[in-house]
Amino acid sequence: MIDWLNTIDWCLVGTLVVLTVYQLYFYSRILAAPLRNSRPATNEKDAAETTERPGVSVIVSARNEATRLKPFLQALLEQDYPLFEVIVVNDASEDETALVLQEYSLLYPRLQTTFVPLEARVRSSKKLALTLAVKHAKYEYLLLTDADCRPESKSWISEMMQGYFHSGQQEDTSIEVVLGYSPYFPEDKGINRLLRYDTLFNGLHYMGRALTGHPYMGVGRNLMYRKSLFERNHGFAGLINFRAGDDDLFINKVATGKNTTVVCTPGSVVWSLPKTSFRDWWLQKRRHLSVSPHYRFTSKMLIGLEPMARGLWYAILIAAFVIGSAPVALLAWSLLIIRLLTQLIVVNLSARRFGEPGFGLEIVWYDICLPILTAMLMFTQRKKNYSRW
Repeated sequence: MIDWLNTIDWCLVGTLVVLTVYQLYFYSRILAAPLRNSRPATNEKDAAETTERPGVSVIVSARNEATRLKPFLQALLEQDYPLFEVIVVNDASEDETALVLQEYSLLYPRLQTTFVPLEARVRSSKKLALTLAVKHAKYEYLLLTDADCRPESKSWISEMMQGYFHSGQQEDTSIEVVLGYSPYFPEDKGINRLLRYDTLFNGLHYMGRALTGHPYMGVGRNLMYRKSLFERNHGFAGLINFRAGDDDLFINKVATGKNTTVVCTPGSVVWSLPKTSFRDWWLQKRRHLSVSPHYRFTSKMLIGLEPMARGLWYAILIAAFVIGSAPVALLAWSLLIIRLLTQLIVVNLSARRFGEPGFGLEIVWYDICLPILTAMLMFTQRKKNYSRW
């Protein structure tokens, strides 16, 4: 076989092997990190020990969320944790959000409410809402989620607190940030499968990077940090001019390899309502990506390296099939199968860990089109009046 290879073949083989090794490293080292670090759900011993743990302030910012608060707020208020409060900020809502909160306040004394005035003139009212909630919070541990989210279990708070109290032992005072995972409810729609795969891949990426010492973002649907960390960094100072970034940009600013950990147990998952149309998802993704250019330089390098390597891998793979000799094409097929099997194993084991439906060969399509769509969004980013959030 070696005698049959010419210079072009050798270049194709060398490049393809190097890129494949990197891809396999990425999946087995980074994306599989949450699988390797998944602990069992809180057992009876851990649950008993939580009775001695400090209070938690669960924070929710709600803007015109009356219909979503009704089914989801109860799940937050009935957590099996001895000492916690739920703070819901009515972010200048124009629907019946205030009435829903008033109704639930009568039923649940642990529910605290505050509000952002309708006439408030700020670029990101959500950051203002969260700041008000943090000032209102009476506990050091802040656990954030959204109004359209529902925890997987009543042990959600206990599970997330495991990030600070490993296996019921003494508090790890060096940990200030705990990252959680928040998938979307599965639905029988094509856009839902695309959205869920994108969310799972990104979730495994940011959790995997954090677990390997390089945290770069978190998701506000399931995110925890200390009140003292927020105050020490002057809250969202320096970020207030960005409409988005109350979660990922803030975490990119304050998280380090030493002060951040991840909780990725099944009971720590928070489910969220998905977008139901491609247009809504596109606008949401555009808004989220609008702040990524403001990440730390090292974060941007880590985020951009994999899709660049992936795109080059596909290009070299196609070249191997088109202009490579028969042995090179055979090697290309072998590497393609090895990488695909690795993808399927890591992605589906992770999905199963979090209680999500698995994925089939359509991940090849997602693998190709999602980086292209992301690149289109990044290069066509325009000043646009998204919602105040």
